[in-house]
Amino acid sequence: MGRFSLFLAVVLMISSFMLVTARFQSRQLYMRSDRLDSIARQLDTDWRRLQLERAELTRSTRIDEIARNELGLIGGEPSNTIYITLPGLNESIGDGQ
Repeated sequence: MGRFSLFLAVVLMISSFMLVTARFQSRQLYMRSDRLDSIARQLDTDWRRLQLERAELTRSTRIDEIARNELGLIGGEPSNTIYITLPGLNESIGDGQ
């Protein structure tokens, strides 16, 4: 009976040690998961903000405004346009090729 009691005591200690280890690992994994969720939310927020910035920067009215005010560009007019004709190219375009 003494050996059996000693065996049960050892098994109980090993079992309790494994339980504590499993709970500790579970807590660590939960904390890591929570941190990763927080990072994912932050990245999602940053992505949405960048999408809005990109949409604002590629707006055609903004590009037109920068071209006119900062770069001093003017719109194309037929009187300011130079047409270049290449021999042989105009005939192939006219043939529908």
